[in-house]
Amino acid sequence: MPSYFVRADATRFVPTSLTGGAWNVAEQHVAPPIGLVAHAIERDHIARSPQPMQLSRLSVDILGTIPIDEVEVTCRVLRPGRSIELVEGTLSSNGRPALVARAWLMHTRDTAALAGTGHAPMPAPEELRPWDPTTAWPGEFIATVGEIRRRELGSGRAQSWIDPVVPLLADEEVSTTSRLASLVDIANGVAARVDPREVAFPNLDLTLHLLRAPATGWIGFDTTVTFGGSGLGLTHTVLHDADGPVGTVVQSLTVRPHGR
Repeated sequence: MPSYFVRADATRFVPTSLTGGAWNVAEQHVAPPIGLVAHAIERDHIARSPQPMQLSRLSVDILGTIPIDEVEVTCRVLRPGRSIELVEGTLSSNGRPALVARAWLMHTRDTAALAGTGHAPMPAPEELRPWDPTTAWPGEFIATVGEIRRRELGSGRAQSWIDPVVPLLADEEVSTTSRLASLVDIANGVAARVDPREVAFPNLDLTLHLLRAPATGWIGFDTTVTFGGSGLGLTHTVLHDADGPVGTVVQSLTVRPHGR
């Protein structure tokens, strides 16, 4: 099956056409590169840890557009530790940093007896209607992301389930956490307040918080998009899997009516 990236060597990756973006089809959608950075952090640090670790937060700053061309991903430890570690991953394109992500990694322990949440459950995927995202968005990433089921609850408010089918990397195992990270940037588009052909609202960043490693299969998005009155916006999503809430993702938006 085609993938979003093919590994060239230890740090370099070649994107396929399936990474084609929604705002500009000649550029990469930022979702797969975010997943790639998460995968590099997990592979370089969690996989080598002597004790079980989980990515608990991934905070990404988007520094510029990313052409559909070879990228390089490098990682460095900012705060080493046995139970908590802060790692920075940088994705560069043509020698220019395009994404910088900081990840908190935490030692896991059994707290099942304390687990609980006040977040409401989402309806099951079969309770929502199939939705074709290409009716609103261009680009190969959107067209190939997988099956989507969606319920619109109002302007800028929707619940969606997505079952991704395209692997992040060819011939390489990717964790469910990195799989989730390679998808969550789509939250900004599944609950649009306005027609993206009339108003641009790309995100400048993305912050993912996780409670645990997500399960395989469907990923749920309970999303609210808010526009302010001075060109700023915010997308907030509670993420779900088959076992319930798994985390949140928040994106800062720059709201730009076309022609202004």
